[in-house]
Amino acid sequence: MPYQSGTVKMRDFHLPGRSPVFAQNGLCATSHPLAAKVALNILESGGNAMDAAIAGAVLLGICEPQMTGIGGDCFVLFSPPGTEKIKAMNGSGKAPIGLSAQIIRDKGHNVIPTQSVDAITVPGAIDAFCQLSNDWGTLGLDTILAPAIKYAREGVPVAPKVAYDWSNAVHRLHDSATSKFSQTGLAPKAGDIFVAPGQAEVLENIALNGREGFYGGKVAEDMVTSLRALGGTHTLKDFGDQRAFYTDPIAGHYKGMDLVEHPPNGQGATAILLLNILAQFNIAALDPFGTQRAHIEAEATKLAYDARNRIIADPKNTTALEEMLSIDTAKRLAVQIDLSKVMAINPGLSEAAHKDTIYITVVDKDRMVVSLIYSIFDSFGSGIASNRYGVLFQNRGAGFNLTQGHANELHGGKRPMHTIIPAILRHNNRVVMPFGVMGGQYQSTGHSRIVSNMLDFSLSPQEAIDAPRCFLEAGTLKIERGYKPEIVQELADLGHSVNQNVPAIGGSQAIFMHESGVLEGASDPRKDGCAIGY
Repeated sequence: MPYQSGTVKMRDFHLPGRSPVFAQNGLCATSHPLAAKVALNILESGGNAMDAAIAGAVLLGICEPQMTGIGGDCFVLFSPPGTEKIKAMNGSGKAPIGLSAQIIRDKGHNVIPTQSVDAITVPGAIDAFCQLSNDWGTLGLDTILAPAIKYAREGVPVAPKVAYDWSNAVHRLHDSATSKFSQTGLAPKAGDIFVAPGQAEVLENIALNGREGFYGGKVAEDMVTSLRALGGTHTLKDFGDQRAFYTDPIAGHYKGMDLVEHPPNGQGATAILLLNILAQFNIAALDPFGTQRAHIEAEATKLAYDARNRIIADPKNTTALEEMLSIDTAKRLAVQIDLSKVMAINPGLSEAAHKDTIYITVVDKDRMVVSLIYSIFDSFGSGIASNRYGVLFQNRGAGFNLTQGHANELHGGKRPMHTIIPAILRHNNRVVMPFGVMGGQYQSTGHSRIVSNMLDFSLSPQEAIDAPRCFLEAGTLKIERGYKPEIVQELADLGHSVNQNVPAIGGSQAIFMHESGVLEGASDPRKDGCAIGY
């Protein structure tokens, strides 16, 4: 493999930076230190990676409420101990059965309003967590939810990046959510304490009654009553019928590694197609942070995302997946890339842009591997919370479109196309690295870039995550300030509409599993989190 521990030059310790975390028994990497510590506590108390990942993920809904929560969806890739087989869990929710694209078109909309009750799909994550805990965990829901219940009641100090995000999104909160997430109408500052007693009560109900503690009884009644009061078509049956399901992952090959992704309705196939396009160029011969690599990646992103927007939808409606994963398709697309100028094609987006997600990965002493991503779609989701318990609803329904006959057209009982995707790297059929990239639309490009950083340029996982990023979105090439000014100008000269006045692009976490048995954790400095092991 191009990357092995000890083969990469040491970072300059005079400069700010982050060292990888090495451990032997177990390791967690995620976007908030309290969640990482809770996951590690679960491992040390006898739980396995699945127990730890769920415990950490649920707590992240309290630590980073603008990013995720029990009103959202999840996708999971995992490898059971004693095997290299990778399994997938689809924890995405459906549109209420009584809603349709025509209903929204009749209201005069061309796209689904992101801050409306019509954008709210049934939360899918809790059912997935309950199934995964029952099928693969060792400690039980009561134990793994206890830390989140405690922190929801007692409060968590707001972290700096969370405070920044909160201040930029507090205006999204509907009246139903303001009292739960901003009593003064202002965002909390870093170090302020956030409490969520209503969510603690919901989690206690789940710990006692399993999925029925969320999808039935008083909690479901609170959610449905709150949604219907705002004009939603949601029913108790919509909630009661929600089920997560196991499915088979998909994979693509790049430079000796398999990139394993979750299948549709997630956009994982887009990352595979993007790498297949990049494989038609000699990326390793380029400056990793130079003009030509950024240009090729941006143009490949246009092509891969155009395919995504036409193909990926509810699993039952995704009919051209094999074509999307085909090397022949990548070759046909790659020849359209002109190294001297920007292509005219600008596919735009078939669904709303978003950027708010959490990711957690855990590897335990028995080498069970979990790669889990969990989101409420937009910043603070729909901005709408249930009246009694404060369950903040995702607006994942904005991932549908309203185009008649389109595979991703909104229909009742259908799942939308998702941007959130967990990943695992595999080498010679051995699981090597669970990883994920937060950042909404960026995630497919982010997956391909981290893989390319490691396999084309021999960067360590931490170096691959730290490295500067750029991303073509909605016709604009967003470029982090880590790029040299002359590179930015050269990209503009090629015809790119460049913009460096953008937030840091996404966030990432990874655990590299060395053949020696050592675990190497990496965590993105663009977030508040860390990797921690024992």
